[in-house]
Formats: sequence, structure tokens, C-alpha cells
Amino acid sequence: MIPEHTLDEALKDLFANIQFQPTPEGLYDPLRYMISIGGKRIRPRLCLTTYGIYQSELTPQILEPAAGLEVFHTFTLIHDDIMDRSPLRRGHDTVWKKWNEDTAILSGDVMCIDAYKRIAKAPAAVLPEALALFSKTASEVCDGQQLDMDFEKRSRVSMNEYMQMIGLKTGVLLACSAQMGALIGGADKWSQECFYEFGYYLGLAFQVADDYLDAYGDQKVFGKPIGGDILNGKKSWLTVKAQEMGADGLEEALAAPAVTEEEKSAKIARVKAIYDSVGIADAARKAIGDLSTRAVFKGTDAGMDASGHQALKDFAHSLIGRTM
Repeated sequence: MIPEHTLDEALKDLFANIQFQPTPEGLYDPLRYMISIGGKRIRPRLCLTTYGIYQSELTPQILEPAAGLEVFHTFTLIHDDIMDRSPLRRGHDTVWKKWNEDTAILSGDVMCIDAYKRIAKAPAAVLPEALALFSKTASEVCDGQQLDMDFEKRSRVSMNEYMQMIGLKTGVLLACSAQMGALIGGADKWSQECFYEFGYYLGLAFQVADDYLDAYGDQKVFGKPIGGDILNGKKSWLTVKAQEMGADGLEEALAAPAVTEEEKSAKIARVKAIYDSVGIADAARKAIGDLSTRAVFKGTDAGMDASGHQALKDFAHSLIGRTM
């Protein structure tokens, strides 16, 4: 079992020293910029955590694929920010805002390619499985993003549809991260599947928490403007659940114009008032807790000792504890 403090140091060193091609600067500077502005490194941390349950030493054969998971996630953020017209990411200008849309598109593309190069450094014995897992995941993430955009055009989305969408957009990459670490670490097939389920349900909990914080979080902590989902007309868990609970006036409030700063503030306040009228914040926190509990239940079916079980519980708490 690799201690948590060792994983912390390894992640710090890994992303402090990550290298991208030096030129052309206009293509690669955005990659360096996005890595430099930080992030919680959730996906590589989960990958190293499950790997560390089976192994006692970190080598480039696990560190490079772990970095690849973060690089791929960062690529999706660059493109998501264009589609969502988001001006801030982690409290800093987004790539399309700092440079331009064309640069953001191309830099995102090359970041995706870089992620594959890093995944390809997995041990030869498991490389086919690692690439197959990652490729399936990458495709599913795109499926989820398309569903997310499709939902913006609809007045109503069922909770089943919403959960399918976030499972693809968010859940599968955390699931991939958990299984990737276990795969490279030498876990058997059954245990790998258990870790995949752990990551998947934890990803659902994380996305519901993200939706919750978009409306009820602190911008300084959240790293992007509060109410962005409301202003963009996105179908968040809060919106879908409030409609399911019969909230009055929600569709009208979401359709209100939001061009000026005054209109934006008024729209966010109005929608949140409707959320509050049906107790959506409490419902969201309960859903986050239930999904997290299910994740841990799935994960602990894997073949490991008590310290491994505790590592999964600690990881889950670190991810969603901010909302509970």
C-alpha cells in the first residue's frame, strides 16, 4: 500500500515537471497554462490510489498514464468552456477567452493526442487493455457532452436521461481512472470491475455536487461564476429534480433574458428562489450522499485488505465532503 503523502508528493512533482513540445508556442502555451492553473487532480489521484492498493512503488509506467488521464480531462475542459461560453476556469481566464476560439480548439485537439501518448506508456503486458479502456472512455465522454448540449434545447429532461448523461460525461472518466490504476497495479478482472463501479458512482456524486455548487457555492472556492448553469439554460440535476418535484414557474424563470448584469443577477436569484421553495438544496445533498455511499459499497467488493477499503472511503470523502 502506497501512503497518501507519497501520492501527494508524486502528483505535485508530476505536474510541476510535466513537459509539452516547446514550439509552436501559440499551440502549446495554452497546454502549459491550463496545467499551471492547477485543479484537484482527481483522476490521476484516483488512478494512483487504486494502483497503490496493490503495489508499493510508483514508476513511470503508472505515472505517465495517470498524467494522461489529467491531460485528457483538461482537453475536455478547454472545449467545454468554448461550448458553454465560460469566461473563467479555476478562477482564471479560460483558454478561448485568453487567446481565441481557434487556438482553444486546436490546443485542445493536441492535448487529446498528448493524452494518448501518455496512456501508451502503460506496461506492455496490459497496454492493449489500457488503450481499449481509455478509447472507450474518450468516446463515451463525447457522447455525454453531445447529450448535454441536446438537453439545452429541450424544456424537460427526465432524471433517468440526466443520470445517463452525467454517467457518460463525468462518471466514465473517473471509472476509467479507478480501473486503470488497478489494471496496471495487477488487480484481477473482478476487482478491476469493482473499482470501475466505484469510480462511476463517485463520478455521479461528484457531478451532482458540481451542479449544487454552481448554484449554492462560493465563487472563490468554486473557481468560476456562480449561476453559470442557470444563465446558460443547462439541465442540471437541480433543474431536473425541481421540475420532477413540480416547482412552479421554473421554465419561465429559466427562459428570462440575461444580457445585462442586472438581468443576470435577477435571473439567478429568481431561479434559486424557486429551488428553495421545493427544498432542492437538501435533496441534492441527500443524492450526493446516497451516490457516494453506493460507490464505496461497490468498491469494497474488490479483493483488498482493510487499508484498501479505508483508502476508498477517504477518497470519496475528500471528493464530496465539501457539500455535506
